[in-house]
Amino acid sequence: MKKKVTNNVYWVGKSDWELRQFHGYEYSTGKGSTYNSYLITEEKNVLIDTVFKPFSGQFIENLSQEIELSKIDYIVCNHAEPDHSGALPDLMELIPETPIYCTKNCIKSLQGHYHKNWNFKIVQTGDRLSLGNGRELVFIQAPMLHWPDSMFCYLTTDNILFSNDAFGQHYCAEPLFNDMVDQHELYAEAIKYYANILAPFSKLVTKKIEEILSLNLLVDLICPSHGIIWRDDPLQIVRKYAEWADHYRQNQVTVIYDTMYNGTRSMAESIADGLIQADKEMTVKLYNAAKNDKNDIITEIFKSKAILIGCPTVNNGIMFSIAGLLEMLKGLKFQGKKAAAFGCYGWHDSSTKILGDLLKESGFEIVSEPLSTIWEPDGKLLARCVEYGKRFVAELN
Repeated sequence: MKKKVTNNVYWVGKSDWELRQFHGYEYSTGKGSTYNSYLITEEKNVLIDTVFKPFSGQFIENLSQEIELSKIDYIVCNHAEPDHSGALPDLMELIPETPIYCTKNCIKSLQGHYHKNWNFKIVQTGDRLSLGNGRELVFIQAPMLHWPDSMFCYLTTDNILFSNDAFGQHYCAEPLFNDMVDQHELYAEAIKYYANILAPFSKLVTKKIEEILSLNLLVDLICPSHGIIWRDDPLQIVRKYAEWADHYRQNQVTVIYDTMYNGTRSMAESIADGLIQADKEMTVKLYNAAKNDKNDIITEIFKSKAILIGCPTVNNGIMFSIAGLLEMLKGLKFQGKKAAAFGCYGWHDSSTKILGDLLKESGFEIVSEPLSTIWEPDGKLLARCVEYGKRFVAELN
């Protein structure tokens, strides 16, 4: 069922309330998601993106009830990833000659996914496509936000920026617009989306925002590929992206650990006690990496100015939940954050050195020597943990 965005612009996508994992099992989607496809009906009719392959049949059936498919003059593919283009092969079986406007890299991706040679039209930044009635689509390349093929497009007169994966959220809601949903939920999903997907490209985000602002475009609506549409002060999310892209951190320290017999957990809790004693205004959060959602932990790390990671030594190494989390952090390339390591051991003290090395590889500045203990920490060691937390805060100032 289509939903009106404004004038002759309609949302014709799919709401996926049941989605719980995305990018395979790399990203948790506790609030579901949407696959946003947009239909513009002017003298020329344009479809912007499609939906994920599992919903292809439903998408095409619903779309055919809104417009005779042969009357779709153009298709715009802002990004070839299958959650955007999954219905394209089935749609092109029905309208095979319809031109597809996309970047050169997008053609490579589409052909790589679907092995088809459709009627591609390559576009670059500044190219325009007339739709009639004084309206044009203006194309803006956005490589690595977050794929090499990515682009935005802008609809003149209606002043709509179709922003692809930028400014989106994996957030399913019945209303279309940002002023009609829970603001806490909206921004919790928006920052999670940025931290887990777009953070590695923060320098490019900053440049692209500067480029868009330099075009002096009026923006009345921002229509992303996932989540809600920004219509109430739409540039609020652009301002947030500018803030998140600039070495973002709050007055927060996050303590992450895994544990076998609660020794490392006891150390983590005592260190957190020391952090709080040293700075009562600071937010302190603790997460067991084996029991908590990895993407939520990543989001809290993104918000933090510093982290402490603890783990016992296992087989002269570290536990896989912590190893996996650090592998994610290495790829996400967070900037300007500090860290330290702690942990227990029985036979051999290996974990804290491994943790320190991995933190350095992930771009963290190590500000304290690691804290480790053999066997179960006693009251004297836990008191040291409290003092360690206090000293860690001093190292941050």
